[in-house]
Amino acid sequence: MSNKVIINADATKGKINKNIYGHFAEHLGRCIYEGFWVGEDSDIPNTNGIRNDVVEALRQLNIPVLRWPGGCFADEYHWKDGIGPRENRKKMVNTHWGGVIENNHFGTHEFMMLCDMLGAEPYINGNVGSGTVQEMSEWVEYLTFDGESPMANLRRENGREEPWQVKYFGVGNENWGCGGHMRPEYYADLYRRFQTYVRNYGDNRIFRIAGGANVDDYNWTEVLMREAVHMMDGLSLHYYVHPGGFWDKGPATGFDEEVWDITMQKALFMEELINKHSTIMDKYDPEKRVAMIIDEWGAWYDVEPGTNPGFLYQQNTIRDALVAGVHLNIFNQHNDRVQMTNIAQTINVIQSVILTDKERLILTPTYHVFEMYKAHQDAERLDLHLESASIKTGDQEIPQLSASASKAQDGRITITLCNMDKREAADMVIDLRGEEVSDVAGRIITADKLDAHNTFDNPDQVKPVTFDQVQLHGSELSFALPAKSVLALTIR
Repeated sequence: MSNKVIINADATKGKINKNIYGHFAEHLGRCIYEGFWVGEDSDIPNTNGIRNDVVEALRQLNIPVLRWPGGCFADEYHWKDGIGPRENRKKMVNTHWGGVIENNHFGTHEFMMLCDMLGAEPYINGNVGSGTVQEMSEWVEYLTFDGESPMANLRRENGREEPWQVKYFGVGNENWGCGGHMRPEYYADLYRRFQTYVRNYGDNRIFRIAGGANVDDYNWTEVLMREAVHMMDGLSLHYYVHPGGFWDKGPATGFDEEVWDITMQKALFMEELINKHSTIMDKYDPEKRVAMIIDEWGAWYDVEPGTNPGFLYQQNTIRDALVAGVHLNIFNQHNDRVQMTNIAQTINVIQSVILTDKERLILTPTYHVFEMYKAHQDAERLDLHLESASIKTGDQEIPQLSASASKAQDGRITITLCNMDKREAADMVIDLRGEEVSDVAGRIITADKLDAHNTFDNPDQVKPVTFDQVQLHGSELSFALPAKSVLALTIR
């Protein structure tokens, strides 16, 4: 079968929300501490305790939104422990992640400072599992109220006169699991109660996000939409790619071709999840007012040998570049319902975009995909039809290709393509209709080995390079797309 992409450049399908390219930073392993935060006394160059190299690297991605403080950690986090002079802040045991001491040196003020440095919107997750309505209400007041009140005055005492702008607020996290092991009916009632006190102060308007389903728990989505649709702005969904299953996820490197195919198959399962959850949401919200917020996604493997199993530290390979590219293409194609996603997690945890080792830093293949795809942010999605050859995986088949296309305000068109085949190149034809093509520029990330990855001694083993193999015939583009590759084409 031939591989062909038909793009109708004069048929737009709505804006691709830039927040689809969001990130997630939990108090887990070395994501916050040693990742973002090293402290003001560190020999590692920093600004007010936050690593300069990390900020510089992340700014290149145009990170639109950053989720914090969890994750499972959010539902044991009490925000007042993380404000005031650091030497006076309470210590706690991080019971979810490694049993280590959390000194709360990185709290509300530090997180808001980080978001300001990154130019990212803060997305804060409140504590429903072990917290109270009053605690959540007071946090919102502390953050956003500009008048005379106990929490606003406390914020001023801690050095912040003006309130912050906080748009995104999650009312709990994974309340079906680590956030309380609740039934959907019980959480729906709690959500209705808690969100009542997540108030809008002054000109700050909060986008309230309800805790949604785990993978294919469609009943959870049904109950939440039925009981609370008029009280939410977004509903979350969590899905991780586990090639070997949750309890035996498989290694991040050293895997075989069969595992590669299983990983691709499970990455593509996101399409089915979005379609089925969207169908339920459409029943209660046909106007698509409520956004699907996929605020945890990515590839989750076994930890690297010799590391704390509770820190979830794993390597990142060309396989992960494909996982990222496929997911982002899927999210783009569902821009009518999917309005934010947050890859898990930004640094040193699960499918990271950055890994650090003391003063050293490496950019992962996943980082490079986000950088290659950033032109899609807030661009208009273009009508796209894909004809793809298939890959046989066991007794099933999956498409060899994944694609997405968009047009920016300046008229530039970005086409992103993934070839999930681990061996075979794909002979491609792109028929770009309704647009005259004067120039094509390409960048590609690929590798020879299935588990090719960057290391601290060899940080540039896997990175994008120029792709100049495109043949242009009027408005038709043809080329061979290498095996296990992610390609971004810019068309003027």
